[in-house]
Amino acid sequence: MVIAIPKSAARGGAAVRPRALSAAAVLPAAVLPAAVLPAAVLPAAVLPAAVLSVLSLCLPASAQSPTGLSAQAPASQGKTDVAKEGFQAVGQRPAEEDKDMSSLKLTLGGFLSEGNSQALAFTTAVDYALRRGPSQFTAAAAVNLGGSSTDDEPYEKTVENYQLRLRYDYFFANNLAGFFAVSGRRDQFQGLALRLNVGPGLAYYFIDEKEQRFWAELGYDFQYDVRYQDYIDEQALLDPPVLIADEEERHNVRVFVGYDNQMSEAVKFSTGLEYLQNVTAAENARINFDAALAVQLNQDFAVATTLSIKYDNNPLPGVEKADIVTALNLVYTMD
Repeated sequence: MVIAIPKSAARGGAAVRPRALSAAAVLPAAVLPAAVLPAAVLPAAVLPAAVLSVLSLCLPASAQSPTGLSAQAPASQGKTDVAKEGFQAVGQRPAEEDKDMSSLKLTLGGFLSEGNSQALAFTTAVDYALRRGPSQFTAAAAVNLGGSSTDDEPYEKTVENYQLRLRYDYFFANNLAGFFAVSGRRDQFQGLALRLNVGPGLAYYFIDEKEQRFWAELGYDFQYDVRYQDYIDEQALLDPPVLIADEEERHNVRVFVGYDNQMSEAVKFSTGLEYLQNVTAAENARINFDAALAVQLNQDFAVATTLSIKYDNNPLPGVEKADIVTALNLVYTMD
């Protein structure tokens, strides 16, 4: 048996004539019969090296590794994941839903009634939201004004309140966030020159998607009220007189449940229920409920019907326990 070695360039450029090697010189003893290869022809340590040298010259490159290994696709798809044990051949993790967004909404609504009685109401609001990675910031402001009249009498103010809310959320995990919120309210007909609410808390999102959200919040709420001096003076003139403090502080436990649903490309529903319980006086409890149904007219404009109920179990003297406001608004959104 003879194996031929191809020509190669020799030193100094001279060609070297092909040589012939016997099989006994290159193949191990286990391959050939003992009659062909005596045991003492080559030392055992030299044989494997000789075999590898010849095979590397004679065999094509594709035959040097099994086909099943050379055809495998990279397990990491071009990315390297490192663990304590070293490099891990794991599949690529599916990308999480991108929740980054920014939105600015402008709301405008009004009501006009003429005839035996006249009524005029106006409402406007601005709502801004921004989310980047684990951080989310929201801000909202609203103004509500209204008046009524009978016969030829001038309009008498019946509604006047101003509201502002700021809030920052940080998502520790996909469904758990911590937040800090500040809100202010000025309402003449509730006797409030200022109602300031400050509170941290935790929010857990049972559903947190771009099209749907359902979550619950638990936290602490500090409430600071400043009363109108005119309201304090009016109560002092009653018989018997009612003495009202010009300031009051309350420490509350706050529980909230909210739900948003983009029911279709044109219809969105939102609602929320809030309960605040004073920790020092059980009779001081408040409930706030909001609901809205918005119908998209085009890419920018929508019509929204809203319902807002604010209930105070222990209001100031002469103030109703519940305020109920319904409105039909035109909403402009910039994304």
